[in-house]
Amino acid sequence: MANVLGDEKKQQVMTLGRLGWSLRRIEEATAVRRETAGAYLRAAGIAVRRPGGRPAEWPPKPATTEGVSTDSAPKTWPPKPGRAPAASACEPHRDVIEEALNRGRNAMAIWQDLVDDHGFTAGYASVKRFVGRLRKTAPPEARVVITTAAGEEAQVDYGEGPMVRNRETGKYRRTRLFVLTLGYSRKSVRLLVERSSTRVWAELHERAFRRLGGAVRVVVLDNLREGVITPDVYDPTLNPLYRDVLAHYGVVALPCRVRDPDRKGKVESGVGHAQKTPLRGLRFESLDEAQNYLDRWEAHWADTRIHGTTKRQVSVMFAEEKPHLRELPVEPFRYYQYGERTVHLDGCVEVDAAYYGAPPGWIGRRVQVQWDGVRVRLVEPKTGQLLREHLKQARGHHRICDEDRPSRTPQTTEVLLRRARAAGRHIGALCEHIHRHDGELGVRRIIGVLALAKKHGVPIVDDAAKAALELGAANYRFLRRYLDRRPPAPLTLRQVDPLIRQLSLYRDLIERKTGDDSQ
Repeated sequence: MANVLGDEKKQQVMTLGRLGWSLRRIEEATAVRRETAGAYLRAAGIAVRRPGGRPAEWPPKPATTEGVSTDSAPKTWPPKPGRAPAASACEPHRDVIEEALNRGRNAMAIWQDLVDDHGFTAGYASVKRFVGRLRKTAPPEARVVITTAAGEEAQVDYGEGPMVRNRETGKYRRTRLFVLTLGYSRKSVRLLVERSSTRVWAELHERAFRRLGGAVRVVVLDNLREGVITPDVYDPTLNPLYRDVLAHYGVVALPCRVRDPDRKGKVESGVGHAQKTPLRGLRFESLDEAQNYLDRWEAHWADTRIHGTTKRQVSVMFAEEKPHLRELPVEPFRYYQYGERTVHLDGCVEVDAAYYGAPPGWIGRRVQVQWDGVRVRLVEPKTGQLLREHLKQARGHHRICDEDRPSRTPQTTEVLLRRARAAGRHIGALCEHIHRHDGELGVRRIIGVLALAKKHGVPIVDDAAKAALELGAANYRFLRRYLDRRPPAPLTLRQVDPLIRQLSLYRDLIERKTGDDSQ
C-alpha cells in the first residue's frame, strides 16, 4: 500500500467508498491520493467506482476474514431507488449534539464522540448535514446597543490591512490596520503599520489621540498580547509600557471578556467597513501611499456618512464630542524598554552588558527593569514600587549606590580622593600627590592618611600635610613620623572640665576620710 492512513482518514475513505463516490471525488474531498484510496477500498472489499461509470467489478468480491467469506445476498447495479428515511440518524442524539455545539465542538469531533460513546453507526456525512441544519435554525442572540457619553469611551482593535510592497525585499506583504473608534460619535482613526509590537501598539494610540485632538477616559480593547499580559475580567495584568502610556494621557484600559468581542462591536464594525469598502482588492507601492488613500477616503466618505444606528452624520456628532475630550499633555511619552532580570550574587542586574545595583536582600529574586538611553529603573514586580534608579552606564561598567555596597567592598580611588579633598585642602593635595607618584600602590597609603585623620583629628593632620608639602616630603611615612614625634596638643576646656570635677570629688572623699579618723 502506497501510504499508511490514520484512523480518521481511513474511516472517511471507507464511508465515501460505500456511498459510491469515485476515486477522483474522494481525492478532492479528503486530499488522499486516488491510488491510496483505491488500495484501501479494495482491501476492504468495497467496489471502486470509475469516474462517470460503475465500479470496476460488480458485484464486488466478498471480503474475507481468515479465509471465512462474509458474502451476503447478491447485489445489482445500479441499486434500486429507495425512499429517504423520514428522520436523520442523528435525531436520537439531538441533545448531545446541541450541547457539543454550544461548547464549540465541530462536526468531526461530534461524530467521533458519538461513535465512541453512543454506538453511532451512521457516517460522518450524516452528522455534518445534521449540524449544518442546526446551525441554520439556531436563533441569533440579541445584542444590546451600548450608549456612552461624549468623550467617555473609545474602542481599539487590529485588522488586516492592504498588500503593500516591502522596500527591502520588493515583495508585497500584508499590513496591519489599527482602528480607534469613539463610542459616542463613531468617529474612527485608521492607521496602517507593517508589523506590530508593544511599542508600536502604544504609539498608535498616541497618534490616534493627536489626530483627534484629545484623549478619552476609557479604552476598550481585546486581550491581545501587546496590551494585556494576563487576561482576567476582574483583575487583568496590563503590559507595563502600554499601561504607562495610557496613564500619561489619563486613560484607563478596559479589556473585554475572553472570546467576547461584542463588547467592542463599534470598532469591529469600523474594521470590517474599511476592509470591505476602500481597501478590498487594492495593492500599494508604499505604506505612505496606502495611508494617504485611506485618509482621503476617511475624510470624504466615512466622516460624511449617515450612521445606521444614530441616524446622524459622523462628522457632526464628532464636532459635538471633541470639546469633551481630555486635553493632551505638552510632552509626548518617553518610551523605554522593559523586561525582567534576576539579581546576581554581586547584588546587580545586567542590562545591555552593564551592571546596576539592587537594594540589599534582593539577591536571587526577580525584578522588573525599565531602561532608555539615559536611565535604568529597577521596579518591584508586584506593587510597581521604584526600587532604584541609575544613570545608564557603558558596557562592562557598574553603577551601585553607596548605601547598597557591602561593608567589605573596597572603595575606588576616585572615592578615596573625594573623601581626602572633603577632609582638608592640604590632605587632599597630599593624597593626590601620592596617587600621581605611586600609582596603584599609593591607594593603600591614601587609606592610611585618612586613617591618621580619623585618629589624630583633621586639623592636626591637615597642618602636618601642609608641612610635608612645604618640605618636599609628601608621603605617608613622613606624615606618620611627624605626627608620632609631635608633642601632645594642649588640653581644651572641654577636656579639662571633667578632670576638675573628678579632682573635686577625690578631695571631698579625702576630707571625709580624715575627719572620720580624727574622731
